[in-house]
Amino acid sequence: MASEPVARAVAEEVVRWGSMKPTGVSLRYMMEFGSSPTQRNLLLSAQFLHKELPIRIARRALELDSLPFGLSNKPAILKVRDWYLDSFRDIRYFPEVRNQSDELAFTQMIKMVKVRHNNVVPTMALGVQQLKNQLCRTRKVPSGFDEIHEFLDRFYLSRIGIRMLIGQHVALHDPEPEPGVIGLINTRLSPIQVAQAASEDARAICLRTYGSAPDINIYGDPTFTFPYVASHLYLMLFELVKNSLRAVQERYMNSDKDVPPVRIIVADGEEDVTIKVSDEGGGIPRSGLPKIFTHLYSTAKNPPDLDGPNEGATMAGYGFGLPISRLYARYFGGDLQIISMEGYGTDAYLHLSRLGDSEEPLP
Repeated sequence: MASEPVARAVAEEVVRWGSMKPTGVSLRYMMEFGSSPTQRNLLLSAQFLHKELPIRIARRALELDSLPFGLSNKPAILKVRDWYLDSFRDIRYFPEVRNQSDELAFTQMIKMVKVRHNNVVPTMALGVQQLKNQLCRTRKVPSGFDEIHEFLDRFYLSRIGIRMLIGQHVALHDPEPEPGVIGLINTRLSPIQVAQAASEDARAICLRTYGSAPDINIYGDPTFTFPYVASHLYLMLFELVKNSLRAVQERYMNSDKDVPPVRIIVADGEEDVTIKVSDEGGGIPRSGLPKIFTHLYSTAKNPPDLDGPNEGATMAGYGFGLPISRLYARYFGGDLQIISMEGYGTDAYLHLSRLGDSEEPLP
């Protein structure tokens, strides 16, 4: 446990660094810089992160301390805040990175920081769910709840950026990267292959949950590739396909009709690569559409209890899959749109920027 003077000194440093402006990085810059991961480039990357990461982490730690409706005092939020303060302290007080030995030690340390933050999303969701449960019990649902959704968008977008920067730096140390792979970026990523992998995994969960699963048909040029982060694309497609499978499965579960497949269409445009995930799962009521990108809104009939045991991926219910998927799309200049036809089905359009020039948004 840090002594009071030490804790006060860290708090003052967090305020000082949290007032500094972060520096945005584009996908194209990450590719060009990482294409020759020499010892000098790795040293420059570590020196950049040594200054950049404390700024980004401090900004979020300050926000975690000043949330409305008493959210900052929820045990789950306090836990996340402590993770951010520990990470700030680890990076800020790491000695100056001067040589290869320093760089390797720094890289090991930020790897541990990334692991420390693995469970931030469900822990934050638990804190918000605790607040919602409390407000529902007292029947006081404040009109300014939008403020929390805006904070969560900023918070999760920042988290994507921090994890991308750390993950990219760590991955550049791979002595034998796959052909065309620069850190976390696959310069020849096949969206069809990622769609197949995400579909197989989502279907497996649907089978486990319901005992059966709709078919998934994928359309597009199997030879087409473009530069993107494979893990980001997988996460987004997995979420969209999982939502569609659940909607179709629940609509046709007790029906004698043939179960329609979920369709995935990949289109290669000049500006964007667009992937459409289309289902005949009955759609979303128009009144529900504005809510689908708000955190912890779910269309699931029985959302799981976040306080209970975590048995891995479930079909639905946490309500942070779609909003976070949209943030992943926006991180590199893309977007996610949902078009619904109530009584028929839903089309999700995932737009991914081909240009790679747009800098990451910095909340």
